[in-house]
Amino acid sequence: MDNLTKYRDDFPILQTEIYGRPLVYLDNAATTQKPQCVIDAITDYYLSTNSNVHRGLHYLSEKATAAQEGARQIAQGYLNAQSPREIIFTKGTTDSINLVAFSFGEGFVHPGDEIIISEMEHHSNFVPWQLMCERKGATLKVIPFDDNGELRMDVYAQHLSEKTRLVAVNYVSNSLGTINPVREIITKAHDAGAVVLIDGAQSVQHIPTDVQALDCEFFCFSGHKIYGPTGIGVLYGKEEWLDKLPPYQAGGEMIHQVTVEKTTFSELPFKFEAGTPNIAGIIALGQALSYVRSVGVPDIAEHENELLQYATEKMSAIDGLRIFGTAPLKTSVISFLVNGIHHYDMGTLLDKMGVAVRTGHHCTQPVMDHYHIEGTVRASLALYNNTHDIDTLVDGIIKVKQITGQ
Repeated sequence: MDNLTKYRDDFPILQTEIYGRPLVYLDNAATTQKPQCVIDAITDYYLSTNSNVHRGLHYLSEKATAAQEGARQIAQGYLNAQSPREIIFTKGTTDSINLVAFSFGEGFVHPGDEIIISEMEHHSNFVPWQLMCERKGATLKVIPFDDNGELRMDVYAQHLSEKTRLVAVNYVSNSLGTINPVREIITKAHDAGAVVLIDGAQSVQHIPTDVQALDCEFFCFSGHKIYGPTGIGVLYGKEEWLDKLPPYQAGGEMIHQVTVEKTTFSELPFKFEAGTPNIAGIIALGQALSYVRSVGVPDIAEHENELLQYATEKMSAIDGLRIFGTAPLKTSVISFLVNGIHHYDMGTLLDKMGVAVRTGHHCTQPVMDHYHIEGTVRASLALYNNTHDIDTLVDGIIKVKQITGQ
């Protein structure tokens, strides 16, 4: 169960003490910590490579360009995309979804059309579609989930029709941990003539990803949730669809030729990469993906699932504790409440014991509305967590109960 403990030494921040106690970091669904190799990649870029890409013939520019495009090929391999032209660098999952919502909406959505999302989406995969539907006169339909945290696939089938243009769902729920049946969702959408966007922000670091096998039109994730830096992410899109979509932002690099009368645009992937990119972030993301592959995603998944089962068993034995999200297929997230203790109080007191968890609605207010609660405490796992971390969390919850008289 603790077979990946040797990798803890790769993460310098895990040596930190919080209020005199060793850090137990269980807020990985919000952002993961960074291995030394990723930190070194950022430092090395600014020390030895710093230059703009694709715009210079000098040595540093060519070196930076080669490093950035090398990272694109790493991302292509990680997702098993067909071509590096299908890998668009964005600011993150939110930026990727907004890109598709705007460009697909402008090019392919008309009054009366329908978009389908789910009730368990992160706000980043909820609000952009609401705005697009308002702008284009389309209708937003929502797939509900049951109290276990499983999507109502019967309702999804009822929502699908000849009016459905796009289905956008997460692979893994950030607040429930549910692994959604995305292959079935994609197949049914295609049968109805719709395209599919998969929010992979909570899946790429936990589950092996093959976009060709999934056959989705779009897939996106954020670097900072897969041991990379903030401010960088990837949008995968099938080349045929990226070719069809109008540009999202205008500026340098995404143009082919500009005249007073007309502008033509660059070929993929640069058509969607306006302006100077986050070069250091891209290079470091490539390093992070290489690191994860070196550890082995199947091994990470096995390790995290064993920890999840261990944590679920230990926490379920605590009197008055309720876990939200009990689907048979889930990963790496335990959201909970303890009777009589506000989630903020629980999170604050655990922090004083050195345990970092997330509290609140986790940018999934419709999920909280479903359960008629304001928020939860969320403990989320990564490859460097171990049973000691879980034991410390459980001991902390029991101490909070004692402190609050519950």
